[in-house]
Amino acid sequence: MPGFFGFANLGDFAYFGHVHDLLRATGPEAGIDGDVRVVTTIPTASLPTRAARVAEAITELVAQRGGVVSIVGHSSGGLDARLAVAPGATLPTSVDVEAAAQRVESVVTVSTPHHGTPVAHLFNSVFGQQLLRLLSLSTIYVLRAGRLPLGVVLRLAGWFARPGAPPSGVLDQLFQQLLSDFSLERRRAVERFFQGVGGDQNLLPQITPAGTDVFNASIGDRPGVRYASVVGRARPPGLRSTLAAGLDPYAQATHALYMALYRLASRTPRGRAPPLNPEQRKVLYRAYRLPTDHRANDGMVPTLSQVRGDVLAAVWADHLDIIGHFHHPTHVPPHVDWLTSGTRFDRQDFESVWRKVAAFVGGRAATVSGAPAGRRPAARM
Repeated sequence: MPGFFGFANLGDFAYFGHVHDLLRATGPEAGIDGDVRVVTTIPTASLPTRAARVAEAITELVAQRGGVVSIVGHSSGGLDARLAVAPGATLPTSVDVEAAAQRVESVVTVSTPHHGTPVAHLFNSVFGQQLLRLLSLSTIYVLRAGRLPLGVVLRLAGWFARPGAPPSGVLDQLFQQLLSDFSLERRRAVERFFQGVGGDQNLLPQITPAGTDVFNASIGDRPGVRYASVVGRARPPGLRSTLAAGLDPYAQATHALYMALYRLASRTPRGRAPPLNPEQRKVLYRAYRLPTDHRANDGMVPTLSQVRGDVLAAVWADHLDIIGHFHHPTHVPPHVDWLTSGTRFDRQDFESVWRKVAAFVGGRAATVSGAPAGRRPAARM
């Protein structure tokens, strides 16, 4: 389940391409006899609307394959997963939500803002929504071309560093500039995607820290479902991260964008940091070898906000690294990184994280901070 500026597929652009391929390859050895599907959703729609898409996808998958389902949600997709299986959830769909939820065996949330993210405040405005639209197109563009035009990156970095509306029409001009580089067929697919995005922006206030307070107070976990999380933390911007980004001007420009996003995501007030249990704190300390406070984040979501239930993995990674968007151009197909954090997450780290996810879904391994669970043959999503 993708997050608030992710997608399933746009033609041959696959947001979760590397995750999908790795889970399919490692699934059988983890005890998974089934399928891997990416939910088609509306990126910025409300949580109930997005959770309804999860219920519909479960219903379709179970009708085709039978068995049980596990949901893996990246970013706000993890909130969609939690809501879709919450007892008594009422969602805007004609499918039987309760019947779909009863088919779910486990939920894994990856870099999910369970307690919100301050970055959502920026996007929750007319200017912010235009900026998010450009950021989403930038992701699609990088999947196609490998990198953005340098001038676009520098402008994005400047706007995130000093939020404030640019002269009228500038964002739309940049959007059209990027869009013009696509073929006619791909351009039409991208335009259709953004037409759907523009109609519903209700997610953004719901993933602020205050919005998730309401969310967490309103829903509970479903008994019998296994919940786990994957947690990411990026290097704080500074000399070390700047040197790690390398000498390439493009990498330094995208690092400037990362620095601006990191500083926005670090604005969680100290008193709003969610409490962790001793086992969760132990897992984070073993992973990072230093305390994790309210300012630590992955460039988009505070690290402490990502912790929920058993922690499968806590890794040094930025928000897009964790789903395969890091620099490894020689891999086939290549990994492409357009948010250079200098955290140095690599293919070995990527495989380690997603093998742990597969093992948890297959029921063959203990979680980092929990006990082993039983295993049933299943269709998986």
